[in-house]
Amino acid sequence: MSADPTVLVIGGGATGTGIARDLAARGVDATLVDRGGLGSGTSGRSHGLLHSGARYAEADAEGARECIAENRTLREIAGACVRETDGLFVRLAGDDPDYFEEKVAACEAVGIPTERLDGDAAREAAPGLADDVEAAFRVPDGVIYPSRLVAANAADAERRGATVHPHAPVEDVTVRDGAVESVSVGGAVDATLTPDVVVNATGAWADAIAEMAGVEVGMAPSRGVMVSVEHEGLGPVLNRCRDPDDGDIVVPHDGEVVLGTTSVPVSDPDDYERADWEVERSIEECAAMLPAVADAPTVRTWWGVRPLYAPDETGQDRRGISRGFTLLEHERDGAAGLYSVVGGKLTTYRQMAETTADRVCERLGVDADCVTAEEPLAHADDPERLDELVEKYGGANPTDVDVVDAPADD
Repeated sequence: MSADPTVLVIGGGATGTGIARDLAARGVDATLVDRGGLGSGTSGRSHGLLHSGARYAEADAEGARECIAENRTLREIAGACVRETDGLFVRLAGDDPDYFEEKVAACEAVGIPTERLDGDAAREAAPGLADDVEAAFRVPDGVIYPSRLVAANAADAERRGATVHPHAPVEDVTVRDGAVESVSVGGAVDATLTPDVVVNATGAWADAIAEMAGVEVGMAPSRGVMVSVEHEGLGPVLNRCRDPDDGDIVVPHDGEVVLGTTSVPVSDPDDYERADWEVERSIEECAAMLPAVADAPTVRTWWGVRPLYAPDETGQDRRGISRGFTLLEHERDGAAGLYSVVGGKLTTYRQMAETTADRVCERLGVDADCVTAEEPLAHADDPERLDELVEKYGGANPTDVDVVDAPADD
């Protein structure tokens, strides 16, 4: 590889591929690299929930507004990358009714549509729901298939002129005279690149890239387990209507449901314990909402690491850390031209990309509007083509490996 891009995006998850797509759509020469297959970090190891924002409504109104806005956008542009299911927030007999009312009011205050259901109506909407569900409310949650979403963004970026390289790990970042001079990339690229701008979109791994450049980010990653079990017929996403805790989300797939999750701090997103108690607790707690999952056969189990940004974090419980995102410009740290985008949620990846592309374009003197909220993703309505692209970019990831129909080898 000899041509140096104007912008090098490091990280091939939803945010990184979204940034490459956005920049390419504005006419910026962008190259994206990832050390593995695309989506193999946090994006493809999530529970795949398309948030309505209800989960955050009472604690983070701005984050909830971001979620419902991007939820609507993805339903318009992402086609077979998402599945519209709706969601129920359910209150069991022992759950706080005041919290339930606060949650409903907070959703309505930020513009998240709600519909109240009594216990019988909730069980009709979600067959198999526990008998002691006393009340519920419906919200526009859904399901994201992240392997497809990432592949569609990467393909869209490429058709607009970007270059995408999976299996191309960054090996070093050279900073000279207060600015990024070059980035050494191995694997499929095997070259030293000299971009004008470098975007660190590696999520939970952002500290590692930043350290190569001699700057600090301040990630506070936490691990969470997902357990997929056999279960037919669940329509909506289930959310336990209580303060966020272990085992309070059930996400429907065809013939399976994904149960999650836990939140345990980790110091290294590549090397952490995977504890049996997390699996057991997630199943037990989710079974309080959907009893049949207690004895359902397990299909697969995986852990993901949340890219939480909290430079001053010292506590052990990281559930309270904001799921909002932050864009760091490292010129103030002596590495001009380097940006890190951290935090956020899969649902809000496109907004994260737009904000980052806005700042990069401002630096480059590019005057072009963002179009990613209006224009459909590449091949969004062709699931077979999307799954071919998933295979091209590194294969399906744990979240949606049961859904993505990657073509067999010849």
